[in-house]
Amino acid sequence: MHELFYKLIARLPLDFRILYRQFLLRVVDLESLSVQADVERFLGQFAGVLIMLSLVHATVAYLGYTFITEPASRLAFLWHMEHYLIATTMLVAGLVTVISWDATFPDRRDVMVLSPLPVAPRTILFAKMAASAAVMGLAIATLNVASGVMLPLILGAQPGPALGFFQSFPVWWLTLLAASAFLYGSVLTIQGFTALLLPRRIFLRLSAFLQLAAFGLFLGVYFVQPSLTSPAAMAAAESRWILASSPSYWFWALFHQLNGSLPAQLLWLAHRAWVALLLAVAGAVSCLLLCYLHTMKKTAEEPDLVPGSAGFDWMPFFGNSLQTAIALFSIRSFTRSRQHRVAFAFYLAFVFGLALSLLRSELSVAGPIPVSMDFLIPTFLMMFFAVVGLRNVFSLPISLTANWVLRTTQLHGPEDYVAATRRTLILFAAFPVWLISAALSLPIRPITQVAGCLAVLALLGCILVEISLIGLYKVPFTCSYLPGKANVQLIFWGSLIVLFTFIIPGAEFELSALHNPDKYGFMLSILVGLAGALFVYNHQRAKSAVIYYEELPDEVITTLKLSA
Repeated sequence: MHELFYKLIARLPLDFRILYRQFLLRVVDLESLSVQADVERFLGQFAGVLIMLSLVHATVAYLGYTFITEPASRLAFLWHMEHYLIATTMLVAGLVTVISWDATFPDRRDVMVLSPLPVAPRTILFAKMAASAAVMGLAIATLNVASGVMLPLILGAQPGPALGFFQSFPVWWLTLLAASAFLYGSVLTIQGFTALLLPRRIFLRLSAFLQLAAFGLFLGVYFVQPSLTSPAAMAAAESRWILASSPSYWFWALFHQLNGSLPAQLLWLAHRAWVALLLAVAGAVSCLLLCYLHTMKKTAEEPDLVPGSAGFDWMPFFGNSLQTAIALFSIRSFTRSRQHRVAFAFYLAFVFGLALSLLRSELSVAGPIPVSMDFLIPTFLMMFFAVVGLRNVFSLPISLTANWVLRTTQLHGPEDYVAATRRTLILFAAFPVWLISAALSLPIRPITQVAGCLAVLALLGCILVEISLIGLYKVPFTCSYLPGKANVQLIFWGSLIVLFTFIIPGAEFELSALHNPDKYGFMLSILVGLAGALFVYNHQRAKSAVIYYEELPDEVITTLKLSA
């Protein structure tokens, strides 16, 4: 089988195979990587995380089906799992699409490097489409490698058609591919028409906002949309607008239509899925062809940057000159770099989703309500994702060819750079989450309880900032990135275990301390002491640290083992 596959690959044109490999590896920006980066290992680690998530989904589906015996409850559980898996697959497909935002359309590097070569534009187009489809297919396959088998097995065991599993299995995977293709095609259509209608420099500026809006839209819909799991709830008149505006329900209905189990009153949902899929695919194909035929020349001729407007130019101060310079450098890195916007937006999407779910619960009550676990846990998670997300994005450089400016102007001690990084983390990660939590809690909760919660949240943010600074002896956005150095799977699952091990008991302890002044004072003193100890530790370690700009793997001494 492998020999046949490689023979088929060998029949493809050589220029197509070379371009396909290069475009496939450009999911991560190669210009920001260390000289010893291992991109394949890095992508493999993320694939491992998705496989573990699929195993979790398969286990939940099997246990739920096994322990739920009442027919109506079992049907509701299966419908919920089907919709959840389709919605999660569409979310991952949407995130992959946004992460590879410019990977399908031609950019300046493609035009300047490939135009002088005897490479046809259609070869570039097909190579980019094949690379994007490979990345998307890998994400969908790894996310559903276990659940995509378990769910058809469960559905095949249900009373119904004789084919059972052999009917549900291909139908389920066809539905997942159709839902992902719809989302991918919709984003390409919007992006392509924008690129065709606007000058390139205006499109590049608008593209940043479209990218962040797509992130927020995907996560917001995923977290906020209600779950309808029973035939009565779906047939209700008040649920029609929810079904009509939720593409995940369209493709859920498409799956049941293909599987022969869709109720007649929901047939219109399946028709909507077919129409949406057709429009998305047709729009994406049309935009790609038009862009490669009409915009490649415009890409080479028009500038990528919009000239600055003359006038009053005032920049805020964030402390001394070094702290202000690093803070402003961080702001401009986000506004000018697609890579950093996407990376940080991934973490901010979780913050945005938690804030939306918290806002929905706040608006559902009519009068003042006391602080509860439903408020404390989301605020803790928001603070964690914001600080950890910004800390991880600091590791991605904005331009390795320009970091010599910061190297030659290193006139301060390393502790000053660490202090500037600390202030940047507080200003752009911890403080905004603190403001959001205050705005969501002050109007409808007791002022004394809110003040106590905000004090604890501020200390928690400072502690997370200090933990993030341990070993961070580099200027944000200036050091090369070494993918594969850390074990992504171990860090991801270990962080989740540690996070949920401490967050629930911590929230319960804080909730009880809000009604006991002595207990609250003890908790506050512990947090202040921990934050102060971490601050002193980082400050002392920073005095003897060396600011570095190149991420290199640890040297390993290999011996021949010739000694006795």
